[in-house]
Amino acid sequence: MRWILLLLLMIPLPGFCGGPVLSSGQLLYVPVYSHIYIGDRERPFNLAVTLSIRNTDPRSALRLTAVDYYDTGGSLVRHYLDKPLEMKPLASIRYVVAEKDIKGGSGANFLVRWEAAAAMNAPVVEAVMIGAQSGQGISFTSQAREIQ
Repeated sequence: MRWILLLLLMIPLPGFCGGPVLSSGQLLYVPVYSHIYIGDRERPFNLAVTLSIRNTDPRSALRLTAVDYYDTGGSLVRHYLDKPLEMKPLASIRYVVAEKDIKGGSGANFLVRWEAAAAMNAPVVEAVMIGAQSGQGISFTSQAREIQ
């Protein structure tokens, strides 16, 4: 019985042990912040948002079918794609929400949908938020989460 357990523990599982996660498409949720609150009075601190989408597959293209920006209340603020966009192997693209654009709020998010003809390395999708006020600067990142 011990030997069977040891053998089972040695079998690599997809997504574990550092192996690539393969997929032919996903719907990704990316939390972002057009502002955060600072101080005891919860004063808004505006942030610029850069959404980065990186095709990590060296052999396969992917198609972005949706890049949509939502506000804190869940209402659509902006569609970033008018039609699907093909990303070549190892290509990257970025979408920016300006620091002065506060429509999203502190609970804003992106939904990113992509598809591929066959299973491939899933893209890296993340957001970088950065802002500066009165000599104070802040920056941080947020990772996408697969929801479908």
